[in-house]
Amino acid sequence: MKDIEKQFFDELEKKLWTAADKLRSSLDASRYKHVVLGLIFLKYVSDAFEERQTELNTQFRDPDHDYYMDPADFPDDYEADIAAELEVRDYYTEKNVFWVPFEARWQTLRDLAQLPPGEPLPWNVPGKDTPEKMRTVGWLIDNAMEAVERENGKLKNVLDKEFARTEIESHKLADLIAHFSATNFSQPSYHGQVLSLKSKDILGHVYEYFLGQFALAEGKKGGQYYTPKSIVTLIVEMLQPFKGRVYDPAMGSGGFFVQSEEFIAEHGGKVAKGKTGQISVYGQESNPTTWKLAAMNMAIRGLDFNFGGQPGDTMLNDLHPDLRADYVMANPPFNMKEWWSAKLDSDPRWIAGTPPQGNANFAWLQHMLYHLAPTGSMALLLANGSMSSNTNNEGEIRKKLIEDGYVECMVALPGQLFTNTQIPACIWFLTRDKANGFNLDKKKRDRRRQFLFIDARQLGYMKDRVLRDFTVDDIKKIADTFHAWQHDEGYEDIPGFCYSASLDDIRKHEHVLTPGRYVGAQAQEEDGEAFADKMARLTTQLAQQFAESATLEEEIKKNLAGLGYGL
Repeated sequence: MKDIEKQFFDELEKKLWTAADKLRSSLDASRYKHVVLGLIFLKYVSDAFEERQTELNTQFRDPDHDYYMDPADFPDDYEADIAAELEVRDYYTEKNVFWVPFEARWQTLRDLAQLPPGEPLPWNVPGKDTPEKMRTVGWLIDNAMEAVERENGKLKNVLDKEFARTEIESHKLADLIAHFSATNFSQPSYHGQVLSLKSKDILGHVYEYFLGQFALAEGKKGGQYYTPKSIVTLIVEMLQPFKGRVYDPAMGSGGFFVQSEEFIAEHGGKVAKGKTGQISVYGQESNPTTWKLAAMNMAIRGLDFNFGGQPGDTMLNDLHPDLRADYVMANPPFNMKEWWSAKLDSDPRWIAGTPPQGNANFAWLQHMLYHLAPTGSMALLLANGSMSSNTNNEGEIRKKLIEDGYVECMVALPGQLFTNTQIPACIWFLTRDKANGFNLDKKKRDRRRQFLFIDARQLGYMKDRVLRDFTVDDIKKIADTFHAWQHDEGYEDIPGFCYSASLDDIRKHEHVLTPGRYVGAQAQEEDGEAFADKMARLTTQLAQQFAESATLEEEIKKNLAGLGYGL
């Protein structure tokens, strides 16, 4: 991102967050999150619709365009005919733009929100006969959401339609709409310079920023749907999902999909939009409200997605039973206790053994591995205990995963990375093909019986008093090390940071995968002084310090004696 774009986003984030935060006194964070993000989504679909409408209006009047409407063919009322043509749905859906009915368009909503109390609605919409006392700004927003859902099957049951029930005063919602309206998401400028940012890019960035802020505001509860962007970026940069199917069985708000899209775009690829593209996304989430957040997150970016059509418990109701994904990425709940059901006892997903009923860590891992394609790779965040625990069959499961050649790399993370837990975490990287995998049509080397350990606990910086974050250089250092090891391109062990271990090395450590056991201590710089000379110097220095200490002790005794206190 260019510096001027970063400055633009920083200022925009503060401006919009300040406006949205005014609702905090009326609602708790978990509720006003949906109010604000719902309005952001409505703003996006309306802006995208208006951009397409402006484009069409130009094309209808351009003699060199296929859509040209010759005034000679419309002698009665040319402008009325163009206006009618601009309302033809197919022009929008062919470009994967959501069709937005008139009552749901942002300008319409803004105008109606500013109407004085008691003023009749100036147009005919479903619900026009609703009693006046119920026609609040919240009702207008609900009406708009219902209209968008009704006209776009992909959004069925996705949008929040309970604005009227929040009982937020109409003037506060009207003010929030006005604040969002004041921002130019189309061809924005900053300090007189036009920025090359599309409305999708800006609103997507704002949406992600708000998700992070809400996660902080909600603390432990909010962190359940939000994985810090730097961790998501690290995993995506290491896996490099260039093409194929990407799956997240604990998707939260969909952060891994968003970062995958950005990664693909940066490398000149395409993400599936409609029926085309190099990569497509599949996900599952049990929490209904979080499931909606993820669906809106995808819609804001125009991504085609398959989230199973509904929320669902991944372990008890796998909504993608036949999926074999090229990349699987997830941040499931750590050490989840309440997950087991008797029907899971002989589940085919338990490739390496039945996971313990009181901890779902190895259930998530094996579920993901089960859904991997023959050449697929995966990464998941787990608590550090997963690397060494031997209780309730966990040690045997880990041993089988290692011996069967699935485990590829382990990364130990620093503490304080997450908003919702202080439990130390690690990243497991597994693959079904360590012998001859593909990456951008470039074969990796044969990595059978070899494992990479990376200890990243000393990396990162404190972004505030409680949270740590990775820098761009930190992410690059870890990802580059992984890729160099995979392709045998200049990889070297670095004491204290990384080590390429053999299967025999791991057997010596009884199949414990904690990186600290393998990478050793960080090398200390040599000072050039011979050992004998250093010992002589340090011995002399220590003798001098002992002598000084004895002298000081005698002085203290004399002073105390002078005060009448003897030792």
